[in-house]
Amino acid sequence: MTRMSSPGDSIPRQDVLEFLVRRARNGAALVYTEAIVTDYESAQGYPGQARLVTQSQIEAWRPVVKAIREAGAVSVMQMFHCGRVAWPEINPARRAIAPSPLAPRDLNPLTGKPYPVPDEMSQFDVEHVILGFVETARGAVAAGFDGVEIHAAHGYLISQFLSSYSNLRTDTFGGTVNNRFRLLHEIIQAVAPVIPDERLLTVRISDWGVVDMNVSLFGTQTEYQEVISLLSREPIDAVSVSTYDYQNKAFNTNKNMAQITRGATSLPMFICGKIYDRSTTEDALQDADVALSAKSMLLNPKWVEEVRQGKVLPLYTSEEANIAYTDTPLP
Repeated sequence: MTRMSSPGDSIPRQDVLEFLVRRARNGAALVYTEAIVTDYESAQGYPGQARLVTQSQIEAWRPVVKAIREAGAVSVMQMFHCGRVAWPEINPARRAIAPSPLAPRDLNPLTGKPYPVPDEMSQFDVEHVILGFVETARGAVAAGFDGVEIHAAHGYLISQFLSSYSNLRTDTFGGTVNNRFRLLHEIIQAVAPVIPDERLLTVRISDWGVVDMNVSLFGTQTEYQEVISLLSREPIDAVSVSTYDYQNKAFNTNKNMAQITRGATSLPMFICGKIYDRSTTEDALQDADVALSAKSMLLNPKWVEEVRQGKVLPLYTSEEANIAYTDTPLP
Protein backbone atom coordinates (compact mmCIF):
# COMPACT_ATOMS: atom_id res chain seq x y z
CA MET A 1 0.00 0.00 0.00
CA THR A 2 2.09 2.86 -1.36
CA ARG A 3 1.30 5.72 1.00
CA MET A 4 3.07 8.56 -0.83
CA SER A 5 4.26 10.16 2.40
CA SER A 6 7.77 11.38 1.60
CA PRO A 7 8.20 15.11 2.20
CA GLY A 8 10.75 15.32 -0.62
CA ASP A 9 13.72 13.18 0.39
CA SER A 10 12.19 9.93 -0.89
CA ILE A 11 11.99 8.68 2.71
CA PRO A 12 8.53 7.92 4.18
CA ARG A 13 7.34 10.03 7.10
CA GLN A 14 8.39 8.77 10.52
CA ASP A 15 4.84 7.82 11.48
CA VAL A 16 4.62 5.62 8.36
CA LEU A 17 7.84 3.84 9.30
CA GLU A 18 6.65 3.40 12.89
CA PHE A 19 3.40 1.93 11.61
CA LEU A 20 5.34 -0.95 10.04
CA VAL A 21 7.12 -1.68 13.32
CA ARG A 22 3.81 -1.68 15.24
CA ARG A 23 2.35 -4.22 12.85
CA ALA A 24 5.33 -6.50 13.46
CA ARG A 25 5.00 -6.09 17.24
CA ASN A 26 1.29 -6.84 16.93
CA GLY A 27 1.85 -10.24 15.36
CA ALA A 28 2.36 -9.80 11.61
CA ALA A 29 4.75 -12.49 10.41
CA LEU A 30 5.71 -10.73 7.18
CA VAL A 31 5.98 -6.95 6.87
CA TYR A 32 6.28 -5.29 3.46
CA THR A 33 7.42 -1.78 2.73
CA GLU A 34 5.22 0.27 0.52
CA ALA A 35 6.30 -0.13 -3.10
CA ILE A 36 9.65 1.62 -3.57
CA VAL A 37 10.39 3.26 -6.93
CA THR A 38 13.58 2.08 -8.56
CA ASP A 39 15.33 5.04 -10.15
CA TYR A 40 15.52 8.83 -10.19
CA GLU A 41 14.52 9.20 -13.82
CA SER A 42 11.24 7.64 -14.90
CA ALA A 43 10.15 5.11 -12.26
CA GLN A 44 7.97 7.44 -10.20
CA GLY A 45 4.24 7.45 -10.86
CA TYR A 46 2.82 9.20 -7.80
CA PRO A 47 3.90 12.13 -5.61
CA GLY A 48 5.76 11.49 -2.38
CA GLN A 49 7.06 8.03 -3.24
CA ALA A 50 10.03 6.42 -1.52
CA ARG A 51 13.38 5.28 -2.91
CA LEU A 52 16.18 3.22 -1.41
CA VAL A 53 19.36 4.07 -3.30
CA THR A 54 21.14 6.71 -1.21
CA GLN A 55 22.98 6.43 2.08
CA SER A 56 20.48 8.66 3.88
CA GLN A 57 17.60 6.49 2.66
CA ILE A 58 19.40 3.32 3.75
CA GLU A 59 20.10 4.81 7.18
CA ALA A 60 16.44 5.78 7.59
CA TRP A 61 15.29 2.20 6.99
CA ARG A 62 17.93 0.42 9.10
CA PRO A 63 16.32 0.96 12.52
CA VAL A 64 12.92 0.07 11.08
CA VAL A 65 14.22 -3.24 9.72
CA LYS A 66 16.04 -3.96 12.98
CA ALA A 67 12.89 -3.34 15.03
CA ILE A 68 10.79 -5.54 12.74
CA ARG A 69 13.29 -8.37 13.13
CA GLU A 70 13.44 -7.92 16.91
CA ALA A 71 9.64 -8.26 16.96
CA GLY A 72 10.00 -11.66 15.30
CA ALA A 73 8.78 -10.69 11.84
CA VAL A 74 10.33 -10.88 8.37
CA SER A 75 10.86 -7.60 6.49
CA VAL A 76 10.52 -7.38 2.70
CA MET A 77 11.29 -4.38 0.50
CA GLN A 78 8.99 -4.27 -2.53
CA MET A 79 10.29 -2.37 -5.58
CA PHE A 80 8.68 -1.29 -8.81
CA HIS A 81 8.72 1.01 -11.83
CA CYS A 82 5.43 2.66 -12.77
CA GLY A 83 6.07 2.79 -16.52
CA ARG A 84 3.14 4.31 -18.40
CA VAL A 85 1.13 4.67 -15.17
CA ALA A 86 3.16 7.76 -14.37
CA TRP A 87 2.77 11.45 -13.82
CA PRO A 88 5.70 12.86 -15.83
CA GLU A 89 5.64 16.20 -14.01
CA ILE A 90 6.86 14.51 -10.81
CA ASN A 91 9.64 12.52 -12.46
CA PRO A 92 13.08 14.15 -12.53
CA ALA A 93 13.34 13.39 -16.27
CA ARG A 94 9.80 14.67 -16.92
CA ARG A 95 8.90 11.60 -18.96
CA ALA A 96 6.93 8.40 -18.86
CA ILE A 97 8.29 5.27 -20.53
CA ALA A 98 6.68 1.99 -21.50
CA PRO A 99 7.14 -0.99 -23.81
CA SER A 100 4.97 0.75 -26.42
CA PRO A 101 3.73 4.32 -27.01
CA LEU A 102 0.26 3.43 -25.75
CA ALA A 103 -1.47 5.41 -22.98
CA PRO A 104 -4.00 3.85 -20.60
CA ARG A 105 -7.64 4.44 -21.49
CA ASP A 106 -8.55 5.50 -17.95
CA LEU A 107 -7.89 8.97 -16.60
CA ASN A 108 -5.17 9.54 -14.02
CA PRO A 109 -7.15 9.33 -10.73
CA LEU A 110 -4.89 11.93 -9.08
CA THR A 111 -5.10 14.57 -11.82
CA GLY A 112 -8.41 13.73 -13.48
CA LYS A 113 -6.63 14.09 -16.83
CA PRO A 114 -5.60 11.59 -19.51
CA TYR A 115 -2.25 9.90 -19.10
CA PRO A 116 0.27 11.12 -21.69
CA VAL A 117 1.47 8.81 -24.42
CA PRO A 118 4.67 7.29 -23.00
CA ASP A 119 7.99 7.08 -24.81
CA GLU A 120 8.64 3.65 -26.29
CA MET A 121 11.63 2.27 -24.42
CA SER A 122 14.96 1.99 -26.21
CA GLN A 123 17.57 -0.64 -25.38
CA PHE A 124 19.32 2.02 -23.29
CA ASP A 125 16.08 2.63 -21.37
CA VAL A 126 15.72 -1.11 -20.74
CA GLU A 127 19.26 -1.40 -19.42
CA HIS A 128 18.82 1.72 -17.28
CA VAL A 129 15.62 0.32 -15.76
CA ILE A 130 17.34 -2.97 -14.92
CA LEU A 131 20.15 -1.08 -13.18
CA GLY A 132 17.56 0.79 -11.13
CA PHE A 133 16.17 -2.50 -9.80
CA VAL A 134 19.67 -3.75 -9.01
CA GLU A 135 20.67 -0.58 -7.15
CA THR A 136 17.43 -0.57 -5.17
CA ALA A 137 17.97 -4.21 -4.22
CA ARG A 138 21.48 -3.30 -3.08
CA GLY A 139 19.96 -0.58 -0.93
CA ALA A 140 17.59 -3.08 0.65
CA VAL A 141 20.44 -5.45 1.44
CA ALA A 142 22.47 -2.61 2.96
CA ALA A 143 19.49 -1.60 5.09
CA GLY A 144 19.22 -5.17 6.38
CA PHE A 145 15.94 -6.31 4.83
CA ASP A 146 15.23 -10.03 5.01
CA GLY A 147 13.89 -10.07 1.49
CA VAL A 148 13.22 -8.20 -1.74
CA GLU A 149 10.11 -8.41 -3.89
CA ILE A 150 10.05 -7.48 -7.57
CA HIS A 151 6.64 -5.94 -8.26
CA ALA A 152 5.55 -7.28 -11.66
CA ALA A 153 1.83 -6.75 -11.10
CA HIS A 154 -1.00 -4.19 -11.30
CA GLY A 155 -0.25 -2.85 -14.77
CA TYR A 156 3.05 -1.20 -13.82
CA LEU A 157 6.12 -1.39 -16.05
CA ILE A 158 7.05 -5.08 -15.80
CA SER A 159 3.37 -6.01 -16.02
CA GLN A 160 3.09 -3.77 -19.10
CA PHE A 161 5.78 -5.86 -20.77
CA LEU A 162 4.13 -9.14 -19.77
CA SER A 163 0.75 -8.18 -21.24
CA SER A 164 -0.07 -8.14 -24.94
CA TYR A 165 -2.63 -5.46 -24.04
CA SER A 166 0.12 -2.91 -23.42
CA ASN A 167 3.12 -4.49 -25.19
CA LEU A 168 2.93 -4.10 -28.97
CA ARG A 169 6.66 -4.44 -29.60
CA THR A 170 8.03 -6.49 -32.48
CA ASP A 171 11.58 -6.87 -31.13
CA THR A 172 12.92 -9.43 -28.64
CA PHE A 173 10.81 -7.86 -25.86
CA GLY A 174 7.47 -8.28 -27.62
CA GLY A 175 5.23 -10.72 -29.43
CA THR A 176 5.56 -14.16 -27.88
CA VAL A 177 5.10 -14.87 -24.17
CA ASN A 178 8.80 -15.72 -23.94
CA ASN A 179 9.73 -12.35 -25.41
CA ARG A 180 7.30 -10.41 -23.22
CA PHE A 181 8.74 -12.21 -20.19
CA ARG A 182 12.27 -11.16 -21.15
CA LEU A 183 12.38 -7.91 -19.15
CA LEU A 184 11.28 -9.67 -15.95
CA HIS A 185 13.78 -12.44 -16.66
CA GLU A 186 16.63 -9.96 -17.12
CA ILE A 187 15.66 -8.05 -13.97
CA ILE A 188 15.57 -11.24 -11.88
CA GLN A 189 18.88 -12.43 -13.31
CA ALA A 190 20.48 -9.08 -12.51
CA VAL A 191 18.98 -8.74 -9.03
CA ALA A 192 19.46 -12.31 -7.78
CA PRO A 193 23.29 -12.10 -7.48
CA VAL A 194 23.08 -9.13 -5.09
CA ILE A 195 20.65 -10.92 -2.73
CA PRO A 196 22.48 -13.02 -0.10
CA ASP A 197 21.50 -16.70 -0.08
CA GLU A 198 19.79 -16.45 3.31
CA ARG A 199 17.47 -13.66 2.15
CA LEU A 200 14.29 -13.92 0.11
CA LEU A 201 13.66 -12.92 -3.49
CA THR A 202 10.01 -12.97 -4.51
CA VAL A 203 7.90 -11.73 -7.44
CA ARG A 204 4.41 -10.23 -7.30
CA ILE A 205 2.04 -10.82 -10.21
CA SER A 206 -1.61 -10.09 -11.06
CA ASP A 207 -4.12 -10.30 -13.89
CA TRP A 208 -5.49 -6.81 -13.15
CA GLY A 209 -4.08 -3.31 -13.30
CA VAL A 210 -4.64 -0.07 -11.42
CA VAL A 211 -5.84 1.48 -14.68
CA ASP A 212 -8.11 -0.12 -17.29
CA MET A 213 -9.20 -2.40 -14.46
CA ASN A 214 -11.73 -4.33 -16.50
CA VAL A 215 -8.97 -5.73 -18.74
CA SER A 216 -7.52 -9.19 -18.16
CA LEU A 217 -3.80 -8.52 -18.55
CA PHE A 218 -3.04 -12.09 -19.58
CA GLY A 219 -6.26 -12.82 -21.45
CA THR A 220 -6.21 -16.59 -21.08
CA GLN A 221 -5.38 -19.19 -18.46
CA THR A 222 -2.86 -20.74 -20.84
CA GLU A 223 -0.90 -17.52 -21.24
CA TYR A 224 -0.94 -16.80 -17.51
CA GLN A 225 0.24 -20.30 -16.63
CA GLU A 226 2.97 -20.06 -19.25
CA VAL A 227 4.32 -16.97 -17.48
CA ILE A 228 4.09 -18.72 -14.10
CA SER A 229 5.94 -21.69 -15.56
CA LEU A 230 8.70 -19.37 -16.80
CA LEU A 231 8.86 -17.76 -13.34
CA SER A 232 9.34 -21.20 -11.80
CA ARG A 233 12.64 -21.55 -13.64
CA GLU A 234 13.99 -18.34 -12.14
CA PRO A 235 16.09 -18.11 -8.93
CA ILE A 236 13.20 -16.86 -6.78
CA ASP A 237 11.78 -18.14 -3.51
CA ALA A 238 8.06 -17.47 -3.91
CA VAL A 239 5.39 -15.93 -6.12
CA SER A 240 2.91 -13.44 -4.67
CA VAL A 241 -0.46 -13.48 -6.43
CA SER A 242 -2.53 -10.31 -6.14
CA THR A 243 -6.30 -10.49 -6.65
CA TYR A 244 -9.28 -8.28 -5.89
CA ASP A 245 -11.00 -11.28 -4.34
CA TYR A 246 -9.12 -14.52 -3.74
CA GLN A 247 -12.36 -16.51 -4.17
CA ASN A 248 -13.20 -15.22 -7.65
CA LYS A 249 -13.11 -17.73 -10.46
CA ALA A 250 -10.56 -16.74 -13.08
CA PHE A 251 -10.22 -17.03 -16.86
CA ASN A 252 -13.75 -18.43 -17.28
CA THR A 253 -12.89 -21.52 -15.23
CA ASN A 254 -14.17 -22.93 -11.95
CA LYS A 255 -10.80 -22.26 -10.31
CA ASN A 256 -9.50 -19.23 -8.45
CA MET A 257 -6.17 -17.55 -9.17
CA ALA A 258 -4.32 -19.46 -6.46
CA GLN A 259 -5.53 -22.79 -7.84
CA ILE A 260 -4.63 -21.79 -11.39
CA THR A 261 -1.21 -20.60 -10.25
CA ARG A 262 -0.63 -23.81 -8.33
CA GLY A 263 -1.33 -25.73 -11.53
CA ALA A 264 1.81 -24.20 -13.07
CA THR A 265 4.31 -24.03 -10.20
CA SER A 266 5.50 -25.72 -7.04
CA LEU A 267 6.95 -22.46 -5.69
CA PRO A 268 5.64 -21.23 -2.34
CA MET A 269 2.69 -18.94 -3.03
CA PHE A 270 1.33 -15.83 -1.32
CA ILE A 271 -2.25 -14.68 -1.94
CA CYS A 272 -4.20 -11.48 -1.22
CA GLY A 273 -7.62 -10.09 -2.00
CA LYS A 274 -10.51 -9.75 0.51
CA ILE A 275 -8.80 -11.83 3.17
CA TYR A 276 -10.19 -10.03 6.20
CA ASP A 277 -11.10 -12.49 8.99
CA ARG A 278 -10.31 -15.97 10.27
CA SER A 279 -12.71 -17.72 7.91
CA THR A 280 -11.35 -16.09 4.75
CA THR A 281 -7.78 -16.53 5.97
CA GLU A 282 -8.18 -20.25 6.56
CA ASP A 283 -10.05 -20.66 3.29
CA ALA A 284 -7.35 -18.82 1.31
CA LEU A 285 -4.70 -21.02 2.89
CA GLN A 286 -6.33 -24.09 1.36
CA ASP A 287 -4.69 -23.08 -1.92
CA ALA A 288 -1.79 -20.83 -0.89
CA ASP A 289 1.03 -20.90 1.66
CA VAL A 290 0.85 -17.35 3.01
CA ALA A 291 -2.16 -15.04 3.34
CA LEU A 292 -1.56 -11.31 2.88
CA SER A 293 -3.69 -8.43 4.15
CA ALA A 294 -3.71 -4.82 2.97
CA LYS A 295 -6.73 -2.77 4.09
CA SER A 296 -7.35 -4.79 7.26
CA MET A 297 -3.72 -4.51 8.27
CA LEU A 298 -3.67 -0.79 7.48
CA LEU A 299 -6.78 0.10 9.45
CA ASN A 300 -6.82 -2.37 12.34
CA PRO A 301 -3.69 -2.54 14.50
CA LYS A 302 -5.11 -5.56 16.35
CA TRP A 303 -6.05 -7.48 13.21
CA VAL A 304 -3.72 -10.47 13.65
CA GLU A 305 -4.81 -11.08 17.24
CA GLU A 306 -8.48 -10.66 16.35
CA VAL A 307 -8.10 -13.15 13.49
CA ARG A 308 -6.57 -15.59 15.97
CA GLN A 309 -9.56 -15.08 18.26
CA GLY A 310 -12.03 -15.63 15.42
CA LYS A 311 -13.71 -12.26 15.95
CA VAL A 312 -16.30 -10.95 13.54
CA LEU A 313 -14.36 -8.41 11.47
CA PRO A 314 -15.38 -5.90 8.78
CA LEU A 315 -14.42 -6.01 5.12
CA TYR A 316 -13.02 -2.50 4.62
CA THR A 317 -13.66 -0.51 1.46
CA SER A 318 -11.10 1.33 -0.64
CA GLU A 319 -12.73 4.59 0.43
CA GLU A 320 -12.11 3.75 4.09
CA ALA A 321 -8.48 2.95 3.28
CA ASN A 322 -7.96 6.36 1.68
CA ILE A 323 -6.95 7.67 5.09
CA ALA A 324 -3.60 5.94 4.38
CA TYR A 325 -2.91 8.64 1.78
CA THR A 326 -3.39 11.59 4.10
CA ASP A 327 -1.24 13.18 6.80
CA THR A 328 -3.24 11.40 9.50
CA PRO A 329 -1.08 8.83 11.32
CA LEU A 330 -2.53 5.33 11.33
CA PRO A 331 -3.00 3.53 14.67
